[in-house]
Amino acid sequence: MELADLFPGFEAHTIDVGEVKLFARVGGREDAPPLLCLHGFPETHVMWAKIAPELAESFRVVLPDLRGYGWSSVAPIEPDHAQMSKRVMAKDVVALMDELGHARFALMGHDRGARVGYRLALDHPGVLTRLALLDIVPTLAMWRAIEAGIDLAPHWKSLAAPAPGPEIEIGRDASAWLHETLVNWTRAKDSHVFGAKALAHYHAFFTVPERLAATCEDYRAGATLDRAADEADLAAGRRIGVPTRVVWGEGGFPAKTGISPLDAWAPFMADRALLSGAAVSGGHFLPEEAPEETLAAVLPFLLAG
Repeated sequence: MELADLFPGFEAHTIDVGEVKLFARVGGREDAPPLLCLHGFPETHVMWAKIAPELAESFRVVLPDLRGYGWSSVAPIEPDHAQMSKRVMAKDVVALMDELGHARFALMGHDRGARVGYRLALDHPGVLTRLALLDIVPTLAMWRAIEAGIDLAPHWKSLAAPAPGPEIEIGRDASAWLHETLVNWTRAKDSHVFGAKALAHYHAFFTVPERLAATCEDYRAGATLDRAADEADLAAGRRIGVPTRVVWGEGGFPAKTGISPLDAWAPFMADRALLSGAAVSGGHFLPEEAPEETLAAVLPFLLAG
């Protein structure tokens, strides 16, 4: 099936970053400050299509597919799921940006991409100029909420279950599972917010068995290595030292935790003054459900860098 190009004027790159090759779209003036945008589950870089043109007016915008997602390559599965840990994914995108000539850059991430973003901020201090996190609270905070009985994200447990259980269950009709998930995570419970062309991209990648397996491995790493990394950073006093903007949907996951997303992030910040945030209308998929509000919430912050 031929998939639509949703990024006219953007270049397409496939870049070797070591263990994997990352596919990325790159657009905007070459002399503009760099901005890396990382997608979440169960999507690809295509999720940025509605806001990328405006971002490209001010930034050199880099839109990769994370390893295992979209058209980036899939790493061999490791027994401890390290190949899909956010620490390893952060190394990927640092290497990607280095190959593109960007030693320092701003980062905006959604969902899993936001988790890669804050892990990068903790593991690679000095690399980021600004950090925008869309519709997440820290991994550790999510697991603590789930274990406290707040059933805000049942998929965290189901996808993190031992292989090949989730892969078999979802693989019986991966396209239907994906469609239901995307719809349920919108505030309006409506797939039209994505658009048929973007949905075709998501279905094309997610219905490939090895890529479905990679996304499950992503959640297994989240339940183990990623959570442990959060705990180790808090214990060791490592904190995010870059200005950070947290934006969440009024019907998204952080809003269901029962605590302020800003309060959830405060323990991870070197200084509370570095942290700001806002809620926007929509569910989980903010750049697609509420593109104008999302831009209004993040663009002034990104431009201030």
